[in-house]
Amino acid sequence: MSNWVEGKVVENKHWTDLLYSLRIEADIDPFVAGQYGRLGLEIDDQIVGRPYSFVNAPHEPLLEFYSITVSEGPLSPRLAKLDVGDSIYIDKRVNGFFTLNEVPDGRDIWMLATGTALGPFLSILNSEEVWQRFKNIVLVHAVRFKKELTYQEDAANLKDKFKDRFQTIPFVSREEADFALPGRIPAAIENGILEEKANLQFTAEHSQVMMCGNPDMLVDTRNALKKKGLKKNLRRSPGQITTESYW
Repeated sequence: MSNWVEGKVVENKHWTDLLYSLRIEADIDPFVAGQYGRLGLEIDDQIVGRPYSFVNAPHEPLLEFYSITVSEGPLSPRLAKLDVGDSIYIDKRVNGFFTLNEVPDGRDIWMLATGTALGPFLSILNSEEVWQRFKNIVLVHAVRFKKELTYQEDAANLKDKFKDRFQTIPFVSREEADFALPGRIPAAIENGILEEKANLQFTAEHSQVMMCGNPDMLVDTRNALKKKGLKKNLRRSPGQITTESYW
């Protein structure tokens, strides 16, 4: 039996020529912040679907997804062209374990994202649990160009609400930006620049790190954090590093 349900596009916001966010009205199963659903369109008489993390918090009425157009992809270019009122399929079921209930307690939580992997962190940040469990929250968003630093208004609203408990640190790797750190996240961990910018240290005692992005970033960042005494978080052996590949 098919689990696809039909939804309606409420908004298709284009941030750049490639980046866009879809807001959808649809009736699906409840989800936990950090999980993902599947969006689909009917192509050649069959529904073609791909996983996308929820950007919206579970309590918010509209479903939101953040994506980049992959020119050779079968789905994302079509999703990018959807208009308000268009139909879209979404899997009624939800999936994923990149959630706070998989993360041990700590004083500080670092959220490290590249590109559109920012999405699940926005869902988590707009939920109550992270603010109840952690004293200091650091959101790191790494992109290639300044124009790709999206959802800045959302981050500013969180800063206004939570003051010194929350900070965002942008990285821009392919052009100069006086407000952002240059280069890649792993290098900035190894040389201490990220800790200096945040005025916080990575420690096994106080830190939890959630990171979501491309596989190279995950491997290199995990290796950099291991040098600081942090280890991968597993159910059978709790640690400080929780990851999700977003590729």
